[in-house]
Amino acid sequence: MSKRDYYEILGVDRNVDEKELKKAYRRIAMKFHPDRAPGDKESEDKFKEASEAYEILSDPEKRAAYDRFGHDGVNAQGMGGGGFQSGGFEDIFGDVFGDIFGGGGGRRRPRRGSDLQYTMELSLEEAVAGTESTIRIPTLVGCNTCSGSGAKPGTSKTTCSTCHGQGQVRMSQGFFSVQQTCPHCKGQGQVISDPCPDCRGQGRIQEHKSLSVKIPAGVDTGDRIRLSGEGEAGPEGAPPGDLYVQVLVREHKIFKRDGADLFCEIPISFVDAALGGEIEVPTLNGKVKLRVPAETQSGKSFRMRGKGVKPVRGGVVGDLLCRVVIETPVRLTDKQKSLLEELRGSMEEKNSPKSKSWLDGVKAFFDSLTP
Repeated sequence: MSKRDYYEILGVDRNVDEKELKKAYRRIAMKFHPDRAPGDKESEDKFKEASEAYEILSDPEKRAAYDRFGHDGVNAQGMGGGGFQSGGFEDIFGDVFGDIFGGGGGRRRPRRGSDLQYTMELSLEEAVAGTESTIRIPTLVGCNTCSGSGAKPGTSKTTCSTCHGQGQVRMSQGFFSVQQTCPHCKGQGQVISDPCPDCRGQGRIQEHKSLSVKIPAGVDTGDRIRLSGEGEAGPEGAPPGDLYVQVLVREHKIFKRDGADLFCEIPISFVDAALGGEIEVPTLNGKVKLRVPAETQSGKSFRMRGKGVKPVRGGVVGDLLCRVVIETPVRLTDKQKSLLEELRGSMEEKNSPKSKSWLDGVKAFFDSLTP
């Protein structure tokens, strides 16, 4: 787990809201995603560092623990992706106080496997409509040869001769008697005399496995999909952890997304802006017609209801907001220039009310500077 300040990693201040946090993570993740620079260890490390920071700060409980206790707070929770081990505060305290005070006198139970995190990059279209994709991840799986026991086939674990199967031993020091984890079997109560040749007594081996992941419609950058039991196999046959698929939506050439709404800019000619007209507007479901009224000013936005995104957690479908930008014509012919000169000569103040208002404001400003 990175020791750098998580807020510093994402380039945000400590009062950042969820929306800005997501934007900051998306910007860094897109820049350093491993698919953009295969084999670049530095980019890969920065990507993992940013994902780890977002994993903590995007969760209110983990963020509160980090703000209060720093890395110690989140280390205790074992949060994060890419193989960070799971386990809560109670696991840490249980180990510490169990060693000192006995912990009930029983042997230590094997912990479940670590959770894993996989970042899936999607197009905006895939995120809005939903998709199904196959991913391939490196992970620890249970050894088939020994069925996860760690012992060579035909053999079995034997009772620890030091603690006699209790997992703990009692040490006497003067008037005090202290119970602690057995150093020989590490609290398991059993030892492997003849380890499995394939996993070397670990009960797990490293493999790549392929999984089919169904992405629901409406997901956005920062959303996570939990695949229960698809994380690393637990040691000694313990239950596996979970796999978290974290979504990263690529930037789109036309649309920008803000929650359930989509935004786009549409260039129109000054003739269409002045006289009005009908233009074609792209949406994620095809083209639609938009009526532009006469005397439309540059920067005017038109709302097309229901042409946005249906949120993944349900709710009303968002809108598409189209902002028109008046485009200045280029490469004019002599005839076109002549027509524009004729037009300019016929223009009056009433035809440009904003220009007149602005010029009046400028005049009043300079008049106020005159002593």
